[in-house]
Parts: sequence; C-alpha cells; structure tokens
Amino acid sequence: MKKTLLTLIACFIVLGSFAQKHKIKITTEYGDIVMMLYDNTPKNTDNMVKLAKEHYYDSTLFHRCIPNFVIQGGDPKSKHAKPGEMLGEGDLGYTVPAEINDTDYHKRGALGVARDNTPDKSGSACQFYIVVGKKYSDAELDNLSKRNGRKYSPSQREVYKTVGGTPHLDGNYTVFGEVIEGMDIVDKIANEPRDPHDRPNKDIQMIEVKVMKKKKHFLFF
Repeated sequence: MKKTLLTLIACFIVLGSFAQKHKIKITTEYGDIVMMLYDNTPKNTDNMVKLAKEHYYDSTLFHRCIPNFVIQGGDPKSKHAKPGEMLGEGDLGYTVPAEINDTDYHKRGALGVARDNTPDKSGSACQFYIVVGKKYSDAELDNLSKRNGRKYSPSQREVYKTVGGTPHLDGNYTVFGEVIEGMDIVDKIANEPRDPHDRPNKDIQMIEVKVMKKKKHFLFF
C-alpha cells in the first residue's frame, strides 16, 4: 500500500508540473517592461519569441509614441536612424497571419501587431505596439459597436470604462499579449515630447529584449 501511494504521489508531481506562458522583458533607460505572450496566438507569439532569442530587437527604438493611444517599436531601420528621421516603414520581408479573436482585445497594456493595409489583416514581422489608451463611456462603446459591428462583453465593457484601452482597434489588429509589469514605464515613454510624426525627440531604445526563463511549478500532495 505504501509503495502504491508513493507511486501515485510521484505521478501527481510529474503531471502537476507545468510551464508558464512565454514572457518577454524589454529593458529601457526608464526601467523594465515585462509582457506575457498568449498561447492562443501561437504564430505571432512564436515569431516574437524567435526574434527576441536572436537579439533582433536589441537597440531598436520606440519610434512612435502617442499619449492615450500607443507606443510602437521594432522597425529595423531605427537601429541606425538619424535624429528626426521618419520611421515606421522598415520590416523583415514577411508578414505573420492574423490571429484576431473575441477573447483578446485592446485593453490598456495590450500587446498588438502593427500592420499596413493588408487585406487579410496579417501583421508586421517585427513591429509591435503597446496600448496606453483611455477610458470610454457606455455611450462611446455603443457607438463604436454600431460602426464596427463588434460586440463587447460585459467584462470587456467594464475594463474599457474603468481601466481603458483602444477599442476602435478591436477586430482589425492581432492582440497577442499584455504587459504584466512596467505600465508606469510605458506611460513615461508615451508622454515623452515628440515631433509631428510622433517620434520622440530623444531616442528611446530597447536596450535589450529577451525571453524570460520558464519556471516550472509542482503540485505536491
């Protein structure tokens, strides 16, 4: 009986171990931004993980920063950009398929994929944005819903009303993660003085972008 019990416990320990979702840490001069990437958007999640492991993002800039809207970065041309140079057109020569769904939405802190006017809504291979957003009223959400045909769940409405976001982007851009630490850093970046093209007057560099090590947890009985 004791042997059987020990065997069952060992099985529960093995079966109870699991890995966390992918996490990405962006190091800036202001501090760190930590993002959790979603499992239900595997193409976009895997693409960012791959680029981060290759150190692609290191030394790229947040080249588009708009208060109450988003901060955007990842343009390869930003690594060697001159002061005042207009950015946002650089890419890696491929797009990532859209993974738009009703679960992932543009709440404050959401991580989204930048894109041009691609008919299939596929996104940039490298450029991403983090939502800063603002709060919306029920009336504003009703008007948006009429225009875009998107239904907002009660929980989504509550978030948009109390926390904020950019609901007008829902249904048009893939959301594949969210900030879990460092939204104060995002806000600082978003509020930097900027030029008419929304590029910050000072370069805001992603000093390092890396995949955080997965931790394993064990259930003990």
